Amino acid sequence: MMTMQRKVALITLLGMAPFMTMSAQTQMTLREALHMVKANNPFLKPERLNTGIAQADVVTAGLRPNLSLNNQTLQLIRDRDFATGTQFSNPHNRQVWWQLTKQFQLANQRKYKQEVAGQNVMVTASNYRELERNLLLDAGVKWLDVWYNKRTLELIDEARTNIDTLVGIQQIRLKNQVISTSDLARTQLLQEQYELQSKNVDQTYRNELQNLRLMLGSADSVTVNDTDSIFTMQLAPALDSLLALSYASRADVEAAKANIELSKSNVRLQRSLAVPVPELGVIYNPQNTVPYVGFFGTIDLPFFSRNQGEIKKSKLLLEQSQQRLSAVQMQVQTEVQTSLRAYQVSKETVEKYSGILSKSQQVLESVKYAYTRGGTTIIDFLEAQRNWFDTEKLYCDALYNYRKSYLQLLCVTGLINQL
Repeated sequence: MMTMQRKVALITLLGMAPFMTMSAQTQMTLREALHMVKANNPFLKPERLNTGIAQADVVTAGLRPNLSLNNQTLQLIRDRDFATGTQFSNPHNRQVWWQLTKQFQLANQRKYKQEVAGQNVMVTASNYRELERNLLLDAGVKWLDVWYNKRTLELIDEARTNIDTLVGIQQIRLKNQVISTSDLARTQLLQEQYELQSKNVDQTYRNELQNLRLMLGSADSVTVNDTDSIFTMQLAPALDSLLALSYASRADVEAAKANIELSKSNVRLQRSLAVPVPELGVIYNPQNTVPYVGFFGTIDLPFFSRNQGEIKKSKLLLEQSQQRLSAVQMQVQTEVQTSLRAYQVSKETVEKYSGILSKSQQVLESVKYAYTRGGTTIIDFLEAQRNWFDTEKLYCDALYNYRKSYLQLLCVTGLINQL
């Protein structure tokens, strides 16, 4: 049997469980979320290793060819051929060939291999930053989705509280025969609508929280903290200034330029590889105990293959990388122009809605005051309630679109990587 003390402890623990869960939630601003994405995103972690892999190629490119040691041994096998008075294992019945050689890379082949590997590190690092830029935008939008659904849920709860209070008043007034059953039914109908909206938004909110946790790579429960000053940062309104900033900051532009340098280095490397690589060395050849010393040398004769295919390919790759840079620059220009226009329009929309909010609140309060004193009908009150809710919802939508366009502008200018 459980003692009374254990029962009290268990009841206390169960009562504290919701508060323990709430306290375990991590409130996270957008800036903190972006920092966490950089450190813990499960899709970024494996890609981060690509830079180390490319740096390992630099080490490989700098290695010099190993020495080659070759041995050939010829042994007499018939007794009648042996030297007089000797056995099978006697050195007089054997010829030994020892050859030590090394390849020599000419025409700066080793230098160009290192140069190509080094440029490849730059390209890999730029590609990683480009992936990071796109993932930061996705994570930022997920954070905004969580904030939007949370704010919508709070708005619906506020509207439900008002209607719940009104339903209670209406039930008393119906009992006192002050209103008709249709007035109560209209109020309850709006109450039920808010309840359905609340369930749907709550489910969407939970789903978006789960998606945000995935982007953050977090095992803990998180929630958004809307106290960040990130949306108050001032950006240069001039298109030329933003374009210049984008060309200097964006990782895809940086990667395209790095690819051009990589292609140029590859052209030089392929041309140098057209030069044959000689292999030189020495030979020690004792024949039947008579020592011989010689020289070894071999080289390809470039009559047929002079690396023509790879040289042509490297030139085409260079041309391709130059065309890609032009395409990326055109893409940057288009993205900055469209994002700037969307940001400006959404900013103006938010400013206009800010003035409408107070008016809708005043109208609701006035109609509510008049209705409680019998100066207007329930239809007018419910219409004022709906107008207030719709205005608040439209303002929330406008604020979401404004913040999303601001985040998009940070992304297309490359500033999102620097937050």
